[in-house]
Amino acid sequence: MKKFLILTSTSMILAFASPAMASDNDYCGNTSGEWMSRDAARSVLVEKGYDVRRVKREDGCYEIYAIDKTGARVEVYLNPVTGEIVRTKNKSRS
Repeated sequence: MKKFLILTSTSMILAFASPAMASDNDYCGNTSGEWMSRDAARSVLVEKGYDVRRVKREDGCYEIYAIDKTGARVEVYLNPVTGEIVRTKNKSRS
């Protein structure tokens, strides 16, 4: 009986944790199309007023380190197919 409860509990935990873990890294959604170049991704943010420092591929997105219009350091996640900003994280220290 104990083995059954342990297996059932473990299965339930994994079932609920797996979708959450998958969605944490899936900011950009469907990126199955042709990716824009890093230079194009940089240009998208420059046109929006960011001072781009670094562009890299991360978790199916372009992860771009930049300075925003207010002077704050930010990480911007950009959909590499559509050029849409899907997430921004403020990295400036208070």
